[in-house]
Amino acid sequence: MDTLTDPDRFPGELRRWRTTRRVSQLELALRAGTTQRHLSFMERGRSRPGREIVVRLAESLGLTLRERNALLLSAGYAPVFAESRLDAPILRPVRDALERILDGHLPYPAIVAGPHGQLVAANSAFGVLAEGADPALLAPPVNVLRLALHPDGMARRVVNLADWGRHIVENLRGRADRSPDPALDELRRELEGYLPAAGPPGPDPLGFAVPLRLRTADGELRLLTTLTSFATAVDVTLAELHLEAFLPADEATATLLRNRNPPTGTEFRAPGPGSAWAVRRGPGS
Repeated sequence: MDTLTDPDRFPGELRRWRTTRRVSQLELALRAGTTQRHLSFMERGRSRPGREIVVRLAESLGLTLRERNALLLSAGYAPVFAESRLDAPILRPVRDALERILDGHLPYPAIVAGPHGQLVAANSAFGVLAEGADPALLAPPVNVLRLALHPDGMARRVVNLADWGRHIVENLRGRADRSPDPALDELRRELEGYLPAAGPPGPDPLGFAVPLRLRTADGELRLLTTLTSFATAVDVTLAELHLEAFLPADEATATLLRNRNPPTGTEFRAPGPGSAWAVRRGPGS
């Protein structure tokens, strides 16, 4: 069946997204390959859109796959993009790829997280980030953003908490502005409450990025972070994952992490109840 819900919601949803994205009717019409007149009629409910134009409008607005499905539903059409469990057979190649990437990043920490900071997978070097954290913060489901900024998590070991934490919070604010999400707003407000009062920006010795300066039992680490996502994903679950890799910002950090000699293997944390994505450990474990 092609139709699922009341299509009367579509005009309001289309206006809401166009306003959120700060795009004029003319610009959106040009992007989507239609006319401003037709777009105006759709926004006023005078013209019922076909499925193809809804898909083009959603893509032109830069909506996530989940948001594109929702826009289709509002127009009375079935979702286009599947949402699979991480342990589903169809995502086995994805799990294998992530495992290889995480293992290959050793001895440096790397994690896979969901859209609200849920920890999905981590390599064995993740321990340097979680070192000394309250066990309650490490009980599944783990939220890596909360772990990073909570005073009983990494925060008490982060030398430049005000600068580094502000980047995390502002990134969440930007995501929420682009794709309004009450859960993301609530998490951002919680994380903001953990940060010290904002002051002038601290010195930036790298000249191009703010490193994470983290105290450990072996000495201070200076780490850069990179984010990777599946740009061509057509599954909602896959599209919402990202891999965060921590890289040494200096040779002292690289040496310290190599000397920690973490065990080989990748530790996978279940993303939710009932998941079959279990822990895999390397040889000798």
